[in-house]
Amino acid sequence: MSGRVLVGVKRVIDYAVKIRVKPDNSGVVTDGVKHSMNPFCEIAVEEAVKLKEKKFIKEVVAVSCGPQQAQETIRTALAMGADRGIHVEVTGKDYDTLGPLQVSKIFAALAKKEDAQLLILGKQAIDDDCNQTGQMTAALLDWPQGTFASEVSLEGDKIKVVREIDGGLETIKINTPAVLTADLRLNTPRYATLPNIMKKKIAQVKPADLGVDITSRLEVLRVDEPPQRLAGVTVETVDDLVAKLKESGTI
Repeated sequence: MSGRVLVGVKRVIDYAVKIRVKPDNSGVVTDGVKHSMNPFCEIAVEEAVKLKEKKFIKEVVAVSCGPQQAQETIRTALAMGADRGIHVEVTGKDYDTLGPLQVSKIFAALAKKEDAQLLILGKQAIDDDCNQTGQMTAALLDWPQGTFASEVSLEGDKIKVVREIDGGLETIKINTPAVLTADLRLNTPRYATLPNIMKKKIAQVKPADLGVDITSRLEVLRVDEPPQRLAGVTVETVDDLVAKLKESGTI
């Protein structure tokens, strides 16, 4: 395979930040909070760049959907080795309600417009944990998919994918064009370099330019923090354990 790869890069609240729920329970606090690229998206970028370094592909295009700040995430991908970026501008309420289905429609439209041979996404984002965008995009394009990839190798016009599944590992071989989603053990992302950031440009489009309707079908009713966990209790014997479970109404 020799062609173009699109890589999804999502801007999320940094994994080290403690999430706080808004006082009105309408969502989580994002103003003044550090954001970074979704860790699984970093792995997807690294895999795409590695494929280019091995001469399997010609161009890596990083794509992010969101407000102006999403360009920071794209620039990180460019610094890692992506060739150019596409910022799909989504703001205000549309951004607040942007979900996997809407993003999948955008990626499917871009894949056709850019004549991409491969689409690589992180298996999920750490903010919503949906794990749906890759699968939905593959369905919209009617492309084969290799999800939860822990190893990827190209063999002519086919892709061999080792997938992480509940029972261990599964190896599949799929045709291109295809959609891949990156799992944690696929690779270790490289550090970004400043010169790469400065040299490359980012194109800006809107969903309407791609003919995509991003109207959401879902409504978030409220967001709550998880209840605080109670302290554990140490017991000496099985009888004590059974007694405690009965006391708490567990059994």
